[in-house]
Amino acid sequence: MEKLMEVPNIITGKDLDYLSDMFEWNMGALKRTNESIPKVQDENIKNILKEACKLFESNLKEIITLLKGVENDED
Repeated sequence: MEKLMEVPNIITGKDLDYLSDMFEWNMGALKRTNESIPKVQDENIKNILKEACKLFESNLKEIITLLKGVENDED
């Protein structure tokens, strides 16, 4: 039996479910936070909400990057 020296570049169904949930959660949080910014009058809170939006966007980009880096065996 040969040892696996390198982790295969695959995503399991369970991994995909997790990434999908994370993507949906961050997308929803980004949308709701973005919609809230114009309704807030306190500039400090607005800035915090804008930083939160940046974090959610960063998370979304990271998930997309992970998915792009996976080989597709269906071709």
